[in-house]
Amino acid sequence: MSSVFKIVPTTQQYDWGKIGSKSMVARLAAASSTSTFAVDEGKPYAELWMGTHPTSPSCLPLPSTPTLSSHLKANPSLIGNRVAERFPDAKEGNLPFLFKVLSIEKALSIQTHPDKKTAEKLHAELPKIYKDDNHKPELALALTPFRALCGFQPLPDIVQNLSSTPELAALIPPAITEAFISISSTSSPTGPEAKAALKNVFAALMTAEEAEFRKQLDLLVQRYQKSSSTHSEGSIEELVLRLNSQFPGDIGVFCAFMLNHVALQPGEAIFLGAGEPHAYVSGDIIECMANSDNVIRAGLTPKLRDIPNLISGLTYVSAAPERHYVKPSPFPASSTSVKSELYDPPIPEFSVVQVKLSGEKLDETHPPVDGPSLTVVTEGNGIVRWDENGGQSLDIKQGDVFFVGADTEVKLSGDGLILYRAFVEI
Repeated sequence: MSSVFKIVPTTQQYDWGKIGSKSMVARLAAASSTSTFAVDEGKPYAELWMGTHPTSPSCLPLPSTPTLSSHLKANPSLIGNRVAERFPDAKEGNLPFLFKVLSIEKALSIQTHPDKKTAEKLHAELPKIYKDDNHKPELALALTPFRALCGFQPLPDIVQNLSSTPELAALIPPAITEAFISISSTSSPTGPEAKAALKNVFAALMTAEEAEFRKQLDLLVQRYQKSSSTHSEGSIEELVLRLNSQFPGDIGVFCAFMLNHVALQPGEAIFLGAGEPHAYVSGDIIECMANSDNVIRAGLTPKLRDIPNLISGLTYVSAAPERHYVKPSPFPASSTSVKSELYDPPIPEFSVVQVKLSGEKLDETHPPVDGPSLTVVTEGNGIVRWDENGGQSLDIKQGDVFFVGADTEVKLSGDGLILYRAFVEI
């Protein structure tokens, strides 16, 4: 039994994905040495899944092609004792995390993810909609310039939006607006009164009568279109017009006035815990999350909207977008090089390492970690070596995804090699 081996990921063709070879997901899937995948230039490719989630599990390559989870269940040492003790599902061969690449052309839905207790409740009540009982905290790491909505804006910014945008203000009952403005100037933004006032504003917006919010959105779009023939990318006007062009007449467009708009460059990352509202707008990212596919949606989507559960499940923390940023640190921590950088969100299920090898920095050693890991190669080619003194090796290239078992030291080498490794360590 090898402790390092390639796996075959799966692709998801949601309508918000980039089309054909414009999609990094499609290019990676087609480039992999394990793949028989062919790109259809007329179809969208949205997500590359790497992991054991039963909705779309990864497999080992031909000729045997068992699922990754069945292979791990049969070989528990690959998971490791500490991870199996911490995460009971790991004993069934399930990784604690789900690893993805996303290629986003059209905005994803206004959404949140439930905490563990809420996920268990929703799965028990609505198993056809919420198909597992796990929470889904997630990290988004930019591969290309990436835009997203994440978390509620600072209260003064929302107050300003209500004051300067009559179309938005028209959807909120005056008494709710007045109470929100009063409390936002006198209470702590994280206090219970401020959270309650913010919840009242957001709930009023998301439950506004359809005829009224469509009318106000039409007025807003007309005003922005008349004000300038072009609006700078990243401006509220450009964002509103972009979202409305993709989802005409959708209440989710107004969330641009409630949520932080962030623009990340490659290598920058955000983390979204349970109950944080968000929507990815455009770009290519590495995404890692707890092993779940639970999404509560409320706007910018043709899929089922569950506004009551979204409203009740949000944290209503109001803060600048920097609250969600994840700053990388050297990996391992004792390292002085910048070849490997660790993105370590405040949860036990996963961390992600970015590795770049080029020029004089052509090799890198990762020490053993307690649990399993998955790695996707996004650029270049190289070799991964393992066992004592690097006695075994595997050629790797763009698109390849490989598994590394618990307690395995790996040595990576290559020129122009860029890869991302997700792992769990207790």
